[in-house]
Amino acid sequence: MKDILIRNVHILDPVNNRDETGDILIRDGRFASSALADDTAQIIDGTGLTAAPGLVDLHVHLRDPGQTHKEDILSGCRAAAAGGVTSLLAMPNTDPTIDTPETVSYILDKAKKADAHVYVVGSITKGLEGHEATDIDALYKAGISALSDDGRPVLDTAIMVDAMKKAAKLGIPVTAHCEDPYLAGGKVNEGEISEMLGVKGMPAAAEDAGTARELALAAAYGVPVHICHVSTRTSAGMIRDFRKRGVKVTAETAPHYLMLTEKELLKRDADYRMNPPLRREEDRLAMIEALLDGTIDAIATDHAPHSPEEKSDFVKAPNGSIGMETSFAAAYTVLVGSGIMTESDLIRKMSCNPAEILRIPAGDMGTGKPADLFMYKKEGWTVDPGKLHGKSKNTPFKGLELAARVKLTVCGGRIVYNELTEE
Repeated sequence: MKDILIRNVHILDPVNNRDETGDILIRDGRFASSALADDTAQIIDGTGLTAAPGLVDLHVHLRDPGQTHKEDILSGCRAAAAGGVTSLLAMPNTDPTIDTPETVSYILDKAKKADAHVYVVGSITKGLEGHEATDIDALYKAGISALSDDGRPVLDTAIMVDAMKKAAKLGIPVTAHCEDPYLAGGKVNEGEISEMLGVKGMPAAAEDAGTARELALAAAYGVPVHICHVSTRTSAGMIRDFRKRGVKVTAETAPHYLMLTEKELLKRDADYRMNPPLRREEDRLAMIEALLDGTIDAIATDHAPHSPEEKSDFVKAPNGSIGMETSFAAAYTVLVGSGIMTESDLIRKMSCNPAEILRIPAGDMGTGKPADLFMYKKEGWTVDPGKLHGKSKNTPFKGLELAARVKLTVCGGRIVYNELTEE
């Protein structure tokens, strides 16, 4: 593997308190002292660019196995690389579900050729049905890095408690899809917009009730829980309160909840339909507040590809939108571009903190650490779905102008995305 020397780049490495201009040397897949560089290295001019640790996306649906017309492991990781994501957590609602060691092995084997590090989530219940527990020990031995029934809540509370206890002993997180199934089932956020559309709404209470249960379990049993895709003001408030009480809870939200609201649904375009749904403006502002005060630790995408045919009917279409390729740019635009968050704090939310939650070797550009980084430029660009790198194009950011753009991504010491050569 040839050395890579990035010269004169702005280095943003929060873990090591680096915010400076300098050189970066990558040797044998790891960060090395730039003083060791020789004439044989591949030289990259980083002038005008910022280099930061590769992003870690805690919430990705790769659709592989079983739904590879939407996405597969290799195409999903190409999209990840184009968005600066070098590590991702693959959710278990595949077909078959990730509920056997064989399925775990299939994903990990295929991911060896991918442009990002793929970490696998094992399902808590068989087939995500919520009633029969999986063999967590067998899944762990096969290589899972987390547990979840994401896409659905775990219906049986006793099974959820058992999973949280086992995960704590194994040192892996439980990532919780918080939803009361008896309140859920709508297509958009319940309220004025759902009434205007004449479409069944999904109340914020569905998410809030699910969040309350998981927080109560974490508090009662003294075990950690990670709350997925937080979208409501009330859920954020509960997480904040429980954290103050010392409960071991971490949480994520997504770029679309930071930038968009339910008003987008008036376009009657299913690309703006996801679960949880886009909420009200007061919820959007609450997500930003929760990020700023540390209530929410991470920004993840809930990358959920669907084909154009599946998304063609506003009401009948499945929930979900893609997000890895636009996640950093969108978050940068709404948070850094507006002056409410520093670039360093954004990198913490999208790289350092997620790596810590998942307990993986990422988010750190220190000497000897795995060489995962991305480089970006502060420049405006308009999201064109046709130019995105994944199989599906169902982005809610289409047509929007974003304020930063990923230019190059290195994963494991290998350049996996390079727009610089196209300039």
